[in-house]
Amino acid sequence: MEQHRAVVVGAGIGGLTAAVALHLKGWQVTVLERAADLAPVGAGIGLAPNSQRALDVIGLGDRVRDLAAWQGDGGMRAPGGRWLARTDAKAAAARFGGPLVLLHRATLVEILASALPDGAVRTGAAATIVDPGDDRRPARLATPDGEIEAALVVAADGIRSATRHTLFPEHPGLRYAGCTTWRVVVPAPERPFAPHETWGAGRLWGTQPLKDGRIYAYAMATAPAGGRAADDERAELLRLFGDWHHPVPEILSAVDPDQVLRHDVHHLPDPLPAFHRGRVALLGDAAHAMMPSLGQGGNQAIEDAVVLAHHAGPAPAVHPTRAAPGFLPSRALAAYTGDRLPRTTAIVRKAARTGALTMLAARPAVALRSTLVGAVSRFGPGLVLRGFDGIADWHPPVAPARSA
Repeated sequence: MEQHRAVVVGAGIGGLTAAVALHLKGWQVTVLERAADLAPVGAGIGLAPNSQRALDVIGLGDRVRDLAAWQGDGGMRAPGGRWLARTDAKAAAARFGGPLVLLHRATLVEILASALPDGAVRTGAAATIVDPGDDRRPARLATPDGEIEAALVVAADGIRSATRHTLFPEHPGLRYAGCTTWRVVVPAPERPFAPHETWGAGRLWGTQPLKDGRIYAYAMATAPAGGRAADDERAELLRLFGDWHHPVPEILSAVDPDQVLRHDVHHLPDPLPAFHRGRVALLGDAAHAMMPSLGQGGNQAIEDAVVLAHHAGPAPAVHPTRAAPGFLPSRALAAYTGDRLPRTTAIVRKAARTGALTMLAARPAVALRSTLVGAVSRFGPGLVLRGFDGIADWHPPVAPARSA
């Protein structure tokens, strides 16, 4: 039977970050990815100061910031273009210890994967948990090439995690949030614009620049679960947002219908009882899927990864089929759950509340929301930014490494 020190199931952002963090702790790491390649399903990602500090721990923060666009001044708008609230990038950076940066998910995946040894990532390699193990026996996984054993398994297998169901079969699982999202990346329009998020009646649009001259745009709208456009998703976006303010129409005119990503929003409003069982730790969407309304999904997965590696500690010096001095799963993974479960549960709930606010559809509620947003904004950026206190100002439990 093939044997490993640590196995990461899933090569998304959280899984790759965990693999790098464990590798730097001396673990022999194998990443098993079901997909045929590492091309990420997604477009842009915003990295707040909290996740950047986590990336600093593994020496990649500066590289990410070098390749990312730093978010400038912008704000919140109404569909007709009126500014409801302005954001101050310098005030945000001062409050949270750094800027929000944006880059393409593919760029971040490439940075993370390049920090792993050759051969550490195996694509086209699905894996399922056979036995989560315990302090005395290894975890076992089934793969197309046979069973493997591991001293530690990191389950970063996404929002529909099979591992989550295996570990906690009684948990109610995902719940549809009542809305769907679209994401596109297109060349920047000729006319300048400020970064913005625009809230309409049951609809939302965001436009953010990337460093390479392209635009990352995202949209969300209330919709029945499983719905799809009768023609194509670009046409659906035109119906929903085609008459909104600049640069929305220009962006939609540049969209390739085949490049529009649409996904229904599901989340885990009921927290899991733990983020681990035996030698298996859940991470990212597998542990705490949340609405995208705070932009923290990927950020929290990155946090998970460095905290998990911190509690796992240095790699065990003995064969994984025997007790490993220095790594006691019941202690290390309980500490990981203790650190992450309360924090992510609070953020999942806050994201749900914010998502409900953005998806208000009744005209009186939308008018009241716009009035309140404008009133809060007039008190200055500090009051607007207060909503991210306790989130963006998080610091990892370990000092940063020297940047790669």
